[in-house]
Amino acid sequence: MEQIPLLVAFSAGLLAFLSPCVLPLVPVYLANICGTEILESETRRSRFPIFFHSLSFVAGFAVVFTALGAVVGLAGFAIGSHSLILKIAGGLLIAFGVFLLASVRFPWLNYEKRLAPSLGATTGYLRSFLIGAIFSLAWTPCIGGLLAGALALALGSEAPLPGASLLATFSLGLGIPFLVIGIAFDSLRPLLRRVHRYSTWSYIVSGVLLITVGILTLTNTLNWF
Repeated sequence: MEQIPLLVAFSAGLLAFLSPCVLPLVPVYLANICGTEILESETRRSRFPIFFHSLSFVAGFAVVFTALGAVVGLAGFAIGSHSLILKIAGGLLIAFGVFLLASVRFPWLNYEKRLAPSLGATTGYLRSFLIGAIFSLAWTPCIGGLLAGALALALGSEAPLPGASLLATFSLGLGIPFLVIGIAFDSLRPLLRRVHRYSTWSYIVSGVLLITVGILTLTNTLNWF
């Protein structure tokens, strides 16, 4: 039973990566943290620096999301009423599932705040870490439905540690593809272009997933999964 929310959170993170505001812009993110020369096909480069920059980038947004999960889990603990928390969490999951399905028909519901932070003289992997932390805020409007779904599960956990674990798992689902692409960018770049054509389907799958889990949470029958 305890593993079900973690599986849902991981799936939400993976689907967030496939969303139209993340997947198509992966080369841009990598160019931001590794340098624009990564986009030049004739440039020879070592895989490991790209991988470690990607790892630092993932760690940046994972820290922010995990801290947010701990705060929301603490809020669930403060509310105290298990039945009330189930109703709130289930209602939020259903609402954000409907939001994601509506965004297929009305794309303007999803957007990304474009941030171009000046990090001064900060360079290297620390810079990649800071960019990851900043982009966790930039992505929030676009992947908000999936992120909110994971946070609703964190609220239902009613404790800071499980809440943090859920958002860390969400970050893992979002981050693993970044690491895979980071270490095999040249080979996977053509695949990114092809997969992008179907990225809108991530909203449909995400919406159905959140609504289903929301109904099961609302009725306290999540173990039916």
